[in-house]
Amino acid sequence: MRFLRQVMVVTAKDLRAEMRTKEAINASFAFALVVLLLLSFAFDPTEETTRDISGGLLWIVFTFAGTLVLNRSFARELPNDCLDALIAAPVPGAALFLGKGLANFVLILAVELVALPVFGIFYNVRWTRQFWPLMLVLVLGTWGLTSIGTVFSALTVNIRLREVMLPLLVYPVLIPMLLGAMRLSALLVAGQEVTGDETVWFKLLFGFDIIFTSLSLVLMDTVLLG
Repeated sequence: MRFLRQVMVVTAKDLRAEMRTKEAINASFAFALVVLLLLSFAFDPTEETTRDISGGLLWIVFTFAGTLVLNRSFARELPNDCLDALIAAPVPGAALFLGKGLANFVLILAVELVALPVFGIFYNVRWTRQFWPLMLVLVLGTWGLTSIGTVFSALTVNIRLREVMLPLLVYPVLIPMLLGAMRLSALLVAGQEVTGDETVWFKLLFGFDIIFTSLSLVLMDTVLLG
């Protein structure tokens, strides 16, 4: 019970801090909107090929935009030595990881849910035909991005070029998750059901989330304390 209370306190603190300034979420949504707009000029929405690669385009935008949110996760603690105070507080690294991870997850998912209708308009795609399976892919993929991004955000927080280092570290690790999320999203956006051999991608997303969440919970204290 105490552990869950600590997680919720950290989550609420981060969400309040972000809602007060709206720096990360505004930048993330603006970035997603601009990238979707630019890619819509590069690809003809009426072509079948564009619809085939729509899942890939969608997750490229989500991943890039999500990195902006993740980069601010620990960076907002730097002023006034708040990060040192947070590390010194009687809160285990696992609770700190889950608290910040949940806050990042909510913020990134909010950006994605706003970007989806824009994506449907720009690319002439009826993405609601398989709405709930697509939401499941969104949740699983976003948590995979969040769990890895939160740990690497803590790892790179004191690096001067953290805005560059965070994507360089996160993106290669995300490749298995992105392969599954892109493939499933492409099928679901096209209105197709996920059956047969394609269900293995759901298993991949579940496995990816479980493995990297477990590793993050174990390693968070080491990442923070060095």
